[in-house]
Amino acid sequence: MAANEYTNVCDSGRGLRPMTAKAPRGTALMLAAMTAIAPFSIDTYLPAFPEMGASLGATAVEVQQTLAIYMAAFAFMMLWHGALADALGRRRVLLAAFAVYVAASLVCVFAGRIEILWLGRALQGMSAGAGMVVSRAIIRDLLDGPAAQRLIAHTGMIFAIAPAIAPVIGGWIHAFFSWHAIFVFLALYGTALFAAVYFLLPETLPPDQRQSLHPAPLARAYFAVFTHPPFLALAFAVALSFNGFFIYVVSAPKFLLEHLGVSAQGFLWLFGPAMLGLMGGNWLSAYLAGRVSSRRTIGLGFAIMIVAAAANLLLNLWLPPTLPWAVLPQGFYLFGVAVAMPNLTLRILDLFPERRGLVSSCQGATQTGVNAVTASLLAPMFWGSTLELAIAMTGFLTLGLAAFALRRSGGRSFRGPA
Repeated sequence: MAANEYTNVCDSGRGLRPMTAKAPRGTALMLAAMTAIAPFSIDTYLPAFPEMGASLGATAVEVQQTLAIYMAAFAFMMLWHGALADALGRRRVLLAAFAVYVAASLVCVFAGRIEILWLGRALQGMSAGAGMVVSRAIIRDLLDGPAAQRLIAHTGMIFAIAPAIAPVIGGWIHAFFSWHAIFVFLALYGTALFAAVYFLLPETLPPDQRQSLHPAPLARAYFAVFTHPPFLALAFAVALSFNGFFIYVVSAPKFLLEHLGVSAQGFLWLFGPAMLGLMGGNWLSAYLAGRVSSRRTIGLGFAIMIVAAAANLLLNLWLPPTLPWAVLPQGFYLFGVAVAMPNLTLRILDLFPERRGLVSSCQGATQTGVNAVTASLLAPMFWGSTLELAIAMTGFLTLGLAAFALRRSGGRSFRGPA
């Protein structure tokens, strides 16, 4: 991404304005790589769990806690990355986050006890979410309308590959080296992102648009967002609709191993169609940007989700749970989610244009909270059969549609695109 590509959108160091027709070359790849550091941090080291336990003299439960500690720290900091980026600028927060991530990965590399590994994973969780939160704000800083929709969709297409390839990369590293090498890889990943931000990404938030970190106005801002009915409606529409698929992710061992009878190496049966669905849906959203209105694109996405959920129900009512029919509706459902998601995200960001980072944090926290409730409380209630999981998908989609229908109720007027 050459610096001269910003000359049409940058005004003498005052920051980038959302007035461009398209993003500079390489922006989607950079932002997708920033976002993908989160799934890489979760999935890459999973194949090394047994060796880590033996090496550190830790039980399987203690090794599993490295994942739980990471997720807890990730969820907590998700609320703060955006507010910090609104106050200090996007680059500073990203540079600080990736520097902490590299240091945290090195702590994991040299951990001699499980307690040190817990510390390193906590620091990784605290820093990894910055890329996901701040990248959304950067897109809206840079671009407006269809161009912003296209960039979010292109970023999503690239990001969709990460959850599929991360465990494969981790498995290959583990096959040739010790578990420490996986965290060396993550440290190098963080270093590459730090260098990319430092050398290639100008500041996209002008100083005159930054917000205070004083506790009183910051608390008022959080209160304003989390009590704003259109924000709650849109954020829950996104979170609940996505959970129609996410319940299959957290139920994958039951769904695939027990109900469908696949082997422990057969998880690609679920995640393969999901990756293709994400990539295809984001491609279609990018193609429709500027050709079809935001409202119709979102409507198309929900229509695809409805068809997929209905097909999932009917297949489970009429046929025994068999491959490939039991997994195709999930990929098609995620295709619909990806079609609607870029425009829904832009609508959320445009509710509070002066606080895009904070709003992005609040959306991420809402999504994380709904995911946590689904994983810990709701999913086990539907593990009895594939039909019960199909009913859960339909229920989440119904709630997501209801939330979207309430998006204009109360609060300040909605300022997103029609």
